Amino acid sequence: KGGEELLRTIKKCLASTFNDRVIAYRDEKKIAHLKFALSVGVIKMVRSDLSSSGIIFTLDTETGFPDVVLINSIWGIGEMIVKGKITPDEFYVFKPTLKKGFKSIIVKNLGRKTRKYVYSEKGGLKEVAVSSQKQLKFSLNEEEILTLAKWAVLIEEHYSGKFKRWMPQDIEWAKDGKTGELFIVQSRPETVHAPKTASVYQEYEIKTKKKPVLTGIAIGDKIGIGKIRVIPDVSKINQFQKGEVLVTKMTDPDWVPIMRLASA
Repeated sequence: KGGEELLRTIKKCLASTFNDRVIAYRDEKKIAHLKFALSVGVIKMVRSDLSSSGIIFTLDTETGFPDVVLINSIWGIGEMIVKGKITPDEFYVFKPTLKKGFKSIIVKNLGRKTRKYVYSEKGGLKEVAVSSQKQLKFSLNEEEILTLAKWAVLIEEHYSGKFKRWMPQDIEWAKDGKTGELFIVQSRPETVHAPKTASVYQEYEIKTKKKPVLTGIAIGDKIGIGKIRVIPDVSKINQFQKGEVLVTKMTDPDWVPIMRLASA
């Protein structure tokens, strides 16, 4: 929307370095609050609002298994994934055979892509419904899945070579709906499994057999216990106490400070 909007957005980027989530991150990493640098990259906008976008991990995010590429994909702008508002399509590609030239897609899971973000004529983003027909379609075809996987492997190999150690990547990508082109818009080190040095697989099991009160899709593989605390929205997070079980409708990165205190 022009130069003025660009300058406003750059100021928002600078200001975001002092939101609760970033302050908590610096405290955790022992980085002084005034001893850091920030740059803002400006590129031509990829029209993923007319197509799809998502995230790539160059390992299995649940187990840390290094020989797969995991691609998450949704319709529209990728912010919907970042905020955890919908379940994306998932594609697993096996690296060893991919490198030998084989079409190595080993898993395809259709997500629940009911909503998407598009650009608003007034500036910013707006949330709209995805048509029932598109909800039943994968948001990437086979050729696009393999192309993104190959790029992801090259990026991982580049940074692993540069830093002389395995450096799995957390990559953001977008597809331009006008040109059909795929773009890598960001890559950064994966921070959950990469720092681990032990090659041990851990499995957790509840010994007592009880009837479940609630079930759902797990995003981790451990077991937590504690007093339940229902927090309706992020403005009430000050009510949360360390060791409690957090229950809420949806979380996004703004919840990270108390998620670190939660037992589950």
